[in-house]
Amino acid sequence: MDMKKRIHLELRNRTPSDVRELVLDNCRSVEGKIEGLTAEFVNLEFLSLINVGLISVSNLPKLGKLKKLELSDNRISGGLDVLAEKLPNLTHLNLSGNKLKDISTLEPLKKLDNLKSLDLFNCEVTNLNDYRESVFKLLPQLTYLDGYDMEDREASDSDGEVDGDGVDDDEDEGMKLGFPISHGSAFSVVIIMRMRTGLQHGFFYSFSVIESSEKTMTEVLSPCWNAPLLFKNN
Repeated sequence: MDMKKRIHLELRNRTPSDVRELVLDNCRSVEGKIEGLTAEFVNLEFLSLINVGLISVSNLPKLGKLKKLELSDNRISGGLDVLAEKLPNLTHLNLSGNKLKDISTLEPLKKLDNLKSLDLFNCEVTNLNDYRESVFKLLPQLTYLDGYDMEDREASDSDGEVDGDGVDDDEDEGMKLGFPISHGSAFSVVIIMRMRTGLQHGFFYSFSVIESSEKTMTEVLSPCWNAPLLFKNN
């Protein structure tokens, strides 16, 4: 599925300004560039573009509220200047599994004053001598590199969370998992998988309850109990 179509599906009758988290993992980019994402997503705080074939982020729109950007498993080798220009409030950036070879390619990130966490797992740059020391020296605003601080202390879960966990106020009641399910109810489920780096990946599933049930949502979804769950009635 191409990126434009995926964005349309993820909107699910919402306007772009309603969206705070957008997961476009494994869709197809066009000529290695972002397509279909516009500055209309003014309230977007978390964007995931894992394994979409990106070569460049030059088409990234201005997203003033974006805090977390997941770009792992693409083919980006440079051109990071646009991140500082378009994402002034970025705090977490994952570039793991890209084609970054030299410390100098990271220099544009110096302009991201709020950047707290950077991940470069499986990039060639991590094989350089004094890699960690060099990156922390280049980017003094960083607290965590590849999930660890300068003293090799691992980032805590709270360091990886978007304020409010990325859930709108009207969804907070959905955190109480004890409400009953009635015949024909439909729910959208967001399973948040927390990575060691603290970044979140959202996987969206929809299902309908075919038969009337007195079971609670927690009981029905017990196989997924090990992952934090957010529910919103459609």
